[in-house]
Amino acid sequence: MASSKEYLQFILEQLSDLEEITYRAMMGEFIIYYRGKIVGGIYDDRLLVKSVKSAISYMRTPSYELPYEGAKEMLLVDEVDNKEFLMGLFNAMYDELPVPKVRKKK
Repeated sequence: MASSKEYLQFILEQLSDLEEITYRAMMGEFIIYYRGKIVGGIYDDRLLVKSVKSAISYMRTPSYELPYEGAKEMLLVDEVDNKEFLMGLFNAMYDELPVPKVRKKK
């Protein structure tokens, strides 16, 4: 099942006070970027973030789910209605997220 644009817009609105939140559509789902780094994505209308130590410690009860079959487990964000929690989570994770690899032009 693909994610809806309505759910994407809801998540983007919740994160609207953060600078440089972008997304990319990918095979019916959405990858979420914060200041150029991949934080997670929206899969089947669920917000999942990378399983980094800062995210695990920030969440009260971390819950792991697969974004799609064959993928690494990610953390399910239950508190999507709490704008302050979401912004705090993204800020807490930022320094620990890997810098995207630079692609060479052909």
